Amino acid sequence: MTEMPAARPRAPFFSSGPCAKRPGWSLQNLKTESLGRSHRAKLGKARLKLAIDLTREVLDVPADYRIGIVPASDTGAVEMALWSMLGARPVDMLAWESFGEGWVTDVVKQLKLDDARVITAPYGELPDLAQVDTKNRDVVFTWNGTTSGVRVPNADWIAADREGLTICDATSAAFAQKLDFSKLDVVTFSWQKVLGGEAAHGMLILSPRAVERLETYKPNWPLPKIFRMTKGGKLIEGIFQGETINTPSMLAVEDYIDALEWAKSIGGLSALVAKADANAKLVLDWVAKTPWIANLAQNPATASNTSVCLVIADPDVVAKGPEAVAQVAKGITAALEKEGVALDIGAYRDAPPGLRIWCGATVERSDLQALTPWLDWAFAQEKAKLAKAA
Repeated sequence: MTEMPAARPRAPFFSSGPCAKRPGWSLQNLKTESLGRSHRAKLGKARLKLAIDLTREVLDVPADYRIGIVPASDTGAVEMALWSMLGARPVDMLAWESFGEGWVTDVVKQLKLDDARVITAPYGELPDLAQVDTKNRDVVFTWNGTTSGVRVPNADWIAADREGLTICDATSAAFAQKLDFSKLDVVTFSWQKVLGGEAAHGMLILSPRAVERLETYKPNWPLPKIFRMTKGGKLIEGIFQGETINTPSMLAVEDYIDALEWAKSIGGLSALVAKADANAKLVLDWVAKTPWIANLAQNPATASNTSVCLVIADPDVVAKGPEAVAQVAKGITAALEKEGVALDIGAYRDAPPGLRIWCGATVERSDLQALTPWLDWAFAQEKAKLAKAA
C-alpha cells in the first residue's frame, strides 16, 4: 500500500471558489481608512474607482470599454446583462456545464425568449462552435467552464463584423486566460476566483456596442432597481466611476485592490496567465502518468488552466459502477481534508463524480507538487476499502 507522504502543501487551499488568497496575504496588509465610512464619501468613491482602474490596467481592457462594480457576484453581473440586453434579436445560448445551463434556464424559462437557440455539449466536451451564428444573433457563453474544466480555446469563432452582442461569463478565466475584448461586448467575473478576492461583488465590462444596446433598446419586462443601468435612455455613467448601485463591502473592495496590486507586482496579466498555465501543466503531467485518474476535459486544446476537473479512471473501480466511483472520489476528498492536505477539492455537485483542483495564479506550484503524492496515497486507501468491502 502507498505510504503516507512526508511533505505537505504549505497552503491546502485548492477550492475553485472562493479561491486561495494570494501568496503572502495578510489581513494586516489591507488599507482600512475606507472602513466605517460611506462608500459615497470622497474616499470611498476614490477606492472604488481605483479598483476599476486597476482592473482595466491588469486585464488590458480597452479604454472605451466601461467597467462597473455590481451586486451579487458574477451571477448578478450576468443577470444584469441578460435581463437588460436580450430580446432585441435572436440569441444563441451555449452550455456545456452547470453555470452555462443556468443561463439557459434564465433565458428560456424566465425571460421566455422564443427565438433562443440552445447549443449544448456534455461535461468534458465543448459545443460545436461552428454552429453558432455570431454574425446575426446575440451569443451567451462561459469562457471557462468552472464545473467541467473545459474552456473555449480562443475567440476566433466570433465574427469581427457581428451585428449581435457577445455576452461572456468569464469568471474563472479573467486574470488567468487572455480574453479577446475585440470580440466581446459584455464580460463578467467575480473577485473570488483567479485573484482570490472576497465574494459578493461582480464586475461588468461593457463595449461601446453594449452601451448602444442599453441606450436604444427597452425590454418588454420590468427591470428591478438592482439591474437598471440607464435613466432617461442614457447610461448611468456613475456606475462605471465607482458609484455602486447598492452599498458595497469596503473591506472586500480593499481586499480586491490588494490582489490587483499584487498582480501588478508580479508582472501583470502575462505573469498571471503563465503561472496558471504552469500550475495546470504540473497537475496534468501527473495525470498523464497516473493510471487511476483522468482529465474530464476530452481535448487538451480546450482544457482549463484554472479549474482542473478530474475523474476516477481506475478499471477496477470503474467496473464496480457509478456508485463505487462516487464513493472513492468522496473518500479521497474526505481523507485529504481530514489530514489538512487539501480542502474543498470535490467535483461540483452537478458534475460527474471526481476531483476539482484549482490551479489559478494564487496557488503556488510547490503546493501542487506536494499534493499529487497525497492524491495517490488517498486513492490507494479508498481502493483498498472498496476491495475489502467486496
